[in-house]
Amino acid sequence: MTDWPWKNFPQHEMRCKETGELAILPSFMDRLQRLRDDFAKPMVISSGYRSPKHSIEIAKSQPGTHAMGCAVDVQISGADVTRLIALANKHGFTGIGVRQYGEYKKRIVHLDDAPEAPWRPRPHFWSYP
Repeated sequence: MTDWPWKNFPQHEMRCKETGELAILPSFMDRLQRLRDDFAKPMVISSGYRSPKHSIEIAKSQPGTHAMGCAVDVQISGADVTRLIALANKHGFTGIGVRQYGEYKKRIVHLDDAPEAPWRPRPHFWSYP
């Protein structure tokens, strides 16, 4: 992707941290940028695209939404979490996962807009164990 129109999300932030690959869907990035514009605050991406070769994806029975190019994890905590979730819902994200315990850098909100499938009902909201 040479022309990168998503001003608040640099390519290096969205690349797979293990392989350097970048295969994120433009439609997902458009939705993410609209959310960021509405949120009007920085959104630190702790995990963007993950190659199917990424160790987390390999450990799964089938690659997840990060490997499909339609998911990110946003490092966030406190009152901003509730606001981000409400706006993500408004902007049509169909998968929202929350981890808000432990050290700050591991507190995240997962956002995706994967389509519904028999093994992935939508909309879906969860908290990480």
